[in-house]
Amino acid sequence: MEKHLHTPITKEMAEEVTAGDYVYLTGRIYTARDAAHKRMVENLEKGIALPFNPENETIYYLGPTPARENQVIGSAGPTTSSRMDAYTPVLLDLGITGMIGKGKRSETVKKSIQKNKAVYFAAIGGAGALLSKCITKAKVIAYEDLGAEAVFELEVKDFPVIVVNDSKGNDFYTIRK
Repeated sequence: MEKHLHTPITKEMAEEVTAGDYVYLTGRIYTARDAAHKRMVENLEKGIALPFNPENETIYYLGPTPARENQVIGSAGPTTSSRMDAYTPVLLDLGITGMIGKGKRSETVKKSIQKNKAVYFAAIGGAGALLSKCITKAKVIAYEDLGAEAVFELEVKDFPVIVVNDSKGNDFYTIRK
């Protein structure tokens, strides 16, 4: 089924989508890859807040390439999500409700998605140039020293994703076999 969601994604909105749904996201999302996830969790352990309020927010596992002239952002393809699995339950417990990446998630993450009424979306791997056209604004908001792995705040319009893991425990990769 095709759906259009505006961020932020509430728990109720996350519960309305099912593994296999095609979704177009519009609104604000944040980027964070391995290094940013590691820093965020280490900072939380030190009592330092996240660089954004996590409540109902969506993280896109992305390290964009530099923008060319007259572009908002460079190539914006997803990173392999399992690289963030060690950090994901902590962020879900803090209120993150959406994640975008590619590939399968661990059983621990899938259980945390279900427990926290969240959703994991997959974006099209290898289509970073196409996906970048759905990004209307991009700015670094934290960890600029990490370069492409800094945390960006993005505005997206009709960003295409598919629901992989839903809040009910369904997994698109297992139900489509």
